Amino acid sequence: MPIANAPKTVTIDDAPLVSRVLARAFEDDPMMRWFFPDDASRRPAMERYFATILTRQYVHHGVCERTDAAAAFWVAPEAQAKAVPDAETIGELRSILGERAELFGELVELAATHAPRDPHWSLAVIGADPAAQGQGQGAALLRSGLARADAARQPVYLESSRPSNIPVYEHFGFTVREELRLPGEGPVLWSMWREPRE
Repeated sequence: MPIANAPKTVTIDDAPLVSRVLARAFEDDPMMRWFFPDDASRRPAMERYFATILTRQYVHHGVCERTDAAAAFWVAPEAQAKAVPDAETIGELRSILGERAELFGELVELAATHAPRDPHWSLAVIGADPAAQGQGQGAALLRSGLARADAARQPVYLESSRPSNIPVYEHFGFTVREELRLPGEGPVLWSMWREPRE
């Protein structure tokens, strides 16, 4: 595997790089375009969004890895309750989302009511810079997290709003669990599940 594809643990110092990579990765994502509808401000707002959830939540309560042009945030079963945003984080996210904050809150509540109750790993975020897609960097991060879940003999849960990602996740053993329409005429969100492999 090329060095660029080797997963590295994310630290707080990586926040600027990781937030830029993820903002580029999600720029055409239906859900992110719904939350950030203004083309001119989308990328900087998304950089702030990803930096906030990384530095305030996932770097402390998740397993965060990156390559040179991709990043992934995972949450282990025992950390699920801790990886939710606290009041200060919610306030910061509200300021980033502006008038879309209420819809974001509705999505969080909807997703929580449909989330699996059995112990599982969650793939909270994964994305690769479009300029590096096809180089295997996202796949390297996906394999790394799945290997961790398989070693713990735990299933994995994720949500995707990009239909083109469904076959990619299916290739890695996920199946569609549920299809949810987001509130306020929002896009469709697919929840997916993967049983552990030997």
